[in-house]
Amino acid sequence: MPSVLVVEDDQFVRSALIRHLTEASHTVRSVGTALEALREVAHFRFDVVILDLGLPDLDGAEALKMLRSITDVPVIIATARDDEAEIVRLLNDGADDYLTKPFSVEHLSARMAAVLRRTRGVGGQAPPPRVIQVGGLSIDPLRRQAELDGTALDLTRREFDLLAFLAGRPGVVVPRRELLAEVWQQSYGDDQTIDVHLSWLRRKLGETAARPRYLHTLRGVGVKLEPPESAPAAALEPPA
Repeated sequence: MPSVLVVEDDQFVRSALIRHLTEASHTVRSVGTALEALREVAHFRFDVVILDLGLPDLDGAEALKMLRSITDVPVIIATARDDEAEIVRLLNDGADDYLTKPFSVEHLSARMAAVLRRTRGVGGQAPPPRVIQVGGLSIDPLRRQAELDGTALDLTRREFDLLAFLAGRPGVVVPRRELLAEVWQQSYGDDQTIDVHLSWLRRKLGETAARPRYLHTLRGVGVKLEPPESAPAAALEPPA
């Protein structure tokens, strides 16, 4: 059952989308501003975002760029604007598809299905990823859950993505450029973004940069995750 975030400030359009998508067996959450949308994708997992451009707090084109800085969730633009140059620019900025209002719910459903097929790969979803064990860390990419010594970690979407990426390469120093490309889906960016998320992760793992246990930064080189010296090496297990 695909999970959808509707970002639309027009209450009539928003209600209609929620109703039709729910009837089509989608799980739907909705917001009316760009900032609310950013909070939603930071804390919840979605299969697709339907984004209006005419939002009251921030233009949807800018909202798209901000969404792309924190998530790779597929985004379908839904708006009354039909300027071809703008459509091309939005697609180049990371939109996965574009619908011009008014459109039918059948048209939207078909576009959503096509986007989900592309992002999941031909033939359906990829095989379920395995549970990653690194010392006392247990990371389940399928359920997007992480535990430390049996206690659940309360991670944001990006924190989880960063932790899972590093845990999948235990003991390997990952360059910051690779983290930006693989976790943030950016070819370039500010190192401070990585530093901030590493700081938040360390706090939740009960460590500091001065006294690391799992996360180790090699200045000028990159970041690695490895078990504490007294912990067993990493292992991969199939999900329960």
